[in-house]
Amino acid sequence: MLNIASISAVVAGAGVIVGVVFVILELRNLVITRQTDLVIRLYSAFGSRELQGAWEKVKTREYKNFNTYKKKYGLLETNEAGWFFEGLRVLHNRELIDIDLVDDLFSSPVKRAWERIKPIAEEMRRETQRPQIWEWFEYLYNEMKKKESKHYKHNNKLHFFFEVSSPSHKSHSFGCWNSIFWPSGET
Repeated sequence: MLNIASISAVVAGAGVIVGVVFVILELRNLVITRQTDLVIRLYSAFGSRELQGAWEKVKTREYKNFNTYKKKYGLLETNEAGWFFEGLRVLHNRELIDIDLVDDLFSSPVKRAWERIKPIAEEMRRETQRPQIWEWFEYLYNEMKKKESKHYKHNNKLHFFFEVSSPSHKSHSFGCWNSIFWPSGET
């Protein structure tokens, strides 16, 4: 038969287990919150006038090869953009940020930036004999391309049914439902 002492021991043990589980869940939540906060701060930095100005210059410059690019423009803006994306992948490699969140916020800029900077990076690697220049940026690009490929294969079957409509992207996937969302007739 159970007496009060044994019941209180069982209750105390259960309380300790519940407390440990609670602490573990809270710590996990804290880590996710900190990772999200870091990525949002990085996203804010990416949207800054300075980095956007540097990126705008890099993506619109015309050049034939690395040497003419370097002589004509220098490498300041190119390095700013490259180092930013390099840093994202390093942070992910150290498990400080979640790759899915990076993919959601940065996949398009990462892909566009690497495709634009790749010839410069390859020539910098050859010229300096340092193949590790922007290796993490290139790796991040490859990760984004893999995720894009998996996402496309997974969602391609549902795309027709769930196509998003908006006034700027006139779509009729929802048919008469457009009038509910945009009553002014902008369908």
